[in-house]
Amino acid sequence: MTGQTLSEKIFSRAAKVEARAGQFVMADIDCAMIHDITGPLAVKGFYEISGDDGRVWDASKIVMLFDHQVPADSIKAAENHQMLRRFAGEQGLLNYDVSEGVCHQVMPEKGHVLPGQLVVGSDSHTCTYGALGAFSTGIGSTDMASVLATGRLWFMVPRTLRLIAEGKLPSLVTSKDLVLRMIGDVGADGATYMACEFAGPTVSAMNMAERMTMANMAIEMGGKAGLVEPDDVTLRYIEERAAGQEINPIKGDDDAPCTVRTWEVDDLEPQVALPHNVDRVEPVGRVAGTKIDQVFLGSCTNGRFEDIELACRLMGNEPVARGVRMIVIPASRTEYLKVLRAGLVERLMEAGALVESPCCGPCMGGSFGLLGPGEACLSTSNRNFVGRQGSSEASVYLCSPATAGASAISGVITDPRDIQGR
Repeated sequence: MTGQTLSEKIFSRAAKVEARAGQFVMADIDCAMIHDITGPLAVKGFYEISGDDGRVWDASKIVMLFDHQVPADSIKAAENHQMLRRFAGEQGLLNYDVSEGVCHQVMPEKGHVLPGQLVVGSDSHTCTYGALGAFSTGIGSTDMASVLATGRLWFMVPRTLRLIAEGKLPSLVTSKDLVLRMIGDVGADGATYMACEFAGPTVSAMNMAERMTMANMAIEMGGKAGLVEPDDVTLRYIEERAAGQEINPIKGDDDAPCTVRTWEVDDLEPQVALPHNVDRVEPVGRVAGTKIDQVFLGSCTNGRFEDIELACRLMGNEPVARGVRMIVIPASRTEYLKVLRAGLVERLMEAGALVESPCCGPCMGGSFGLLGPGEACLSTSNRNFVGRQGSSEASVYLCSPATAGASAISGVITDPRDIQGR
């Protein structure tokens, strides 16, 4: 019999059977995450299953974060927060409330995800944690209600799509550009319900921040999860954050059946996803000169220190272009402090940018930074659907932090290579 993929091995461990792609298995969950938007419905469903006096299956394996509408931006949001705080208190859940930042940054950062685990979150970009070699996937609030009650869930074991990148990324071309190119080539539904496994020498050379960007966007090509096999980079990251926990990295077999696609990256250019679909991807030169009204630098895709430092490097000491709003949001309190201590908050504020506390911000058209009719935003986030960041008559372009920084001082979409050394 042929070998197993990384995903098949993770499901074999979680379901206690030899799992193969296409099979349905009942699997034990290692960790579950809910947040302030999807949490209320999951909690309501939990009580419908377990009764008013029900107890969650394992309070130590459930994490609650507030990140989408924080601080509360409406009375309804405040009421949701109150309900979730009560639930966390009654059940003894770890609740980060409004203090830590975006769930998909905080979960790995605080050591809640380990290689080889099966992790679920009531948010589609839970696939981010696959950068650590876990199978991590988003589920609906009603499925999460079942997980809260039982700690188990049915899955169909996905087939694997190996996305191999070979070569060295050119200067100012980032992992965001690479994953955008992959999504453009695979298509928004080209990897539907597949485990997107990012591999090859290019990926092996990436740090964890770059890998998290790749895994984060697996869902944008239809993937059920995005994974990177654990290696020394993974273990160093984990050991710094999960001291004392048992680490059991899993790797797939060389002869495991999977679909393979390969990209040569030596000549890759910065990429931009055009409105209103993530797979409408073009080299930045095709849209250079497009006027923008807002730049958003942040989100669970590109809100880490490395992203903000890169954008600042491109901006130099120049101000944000006249008529352009720039919103910068570090993805977590930890990342914010890195940015602060490096002097980048002061530099950004002096340039005219707004540096906000860690949260999702404009990404989902939530608390602030909404676009008006006819406006265009250049964003380092992961989605650009109609109405995603405000008016249904606005446009969102997706890009890397380097392109965001270069464009913020130019006032139009700009190839970051055009201002290198400026």
